[in-house]
This record gives sequence, C-alpha cells and structure tokens, in this order.
Amino acid sequence: MPTTPKTRQKEKVKKEEADDGSWILRLYVAGQTPNSLTAFENLKKICEDHLATKYTIEVIDLQKHPQLAKDHQIIAVPTLIRKLPTPVKKIIGNLSNTEKVLVGLDLRKVT
Repeated sequence: MPTTPKTRQKEKVKKEEADDGSWILRLYVAGQTPNSLTAFENLKKICEDHLATKYTIEVIDLQKHPQLAKDHQIIAVPTLIRKLPTPVKKIIGNLSNTEKVLVGLDLRKVT
C-alpha cells in the first residue's frame, strides 16, 4: 500500500501514543448484557487504579459490527485486547478476577 500524507500522519500519531506511555484497550462486547457491563465496569476501575489518565478504552459492539469479530479474531465476548503498549494481549471474560487481569495486561508480575 502506498504511503500517503494521511497514512504517515496516522503512523506518527500511533508512534506518539506508544512513546508517551498511553494504553489503548479495546473491549469487544455483544450488546449491553450483564457480562459486558460488568467487564466494562471492571476494566474502568482497573484503569483508574493502575493507569491514571494514560489510557483509552474503545468499546466495540459486535452486534452492531459483526464483521469485526472475524477481522479481529474474536471468538468469545467479552474480550479485552491491549493494542498498546505492544505486544498485543488478549483476555476473555468479564474481568472480575482483578489479579489475573493485571498479570494478563503485564501490570503485575506473576507471583
């Protein structure tokens, strides 16, 4: 794919986000089910407690965008994907086990 000024700008923005320590988290859900709402609340609390203001949560409803499940290899919901910082990490479930989520996101070492 040829690089255009717009593409270069997007790449520059992504690099800046990665360099400033920001986290980009995507939560894939299927509607506003109790499990999806719990996952979002748990994720928000974890971010507030451990990442201060350096995070972005993107909620993607697969009922509204079903093709994204295939495109992003989502096999169950809710699924959390850490886009930045790299490497990409994936956690499935409602994120109620805070310790496992922290280890899965590399916010805490395995003890």
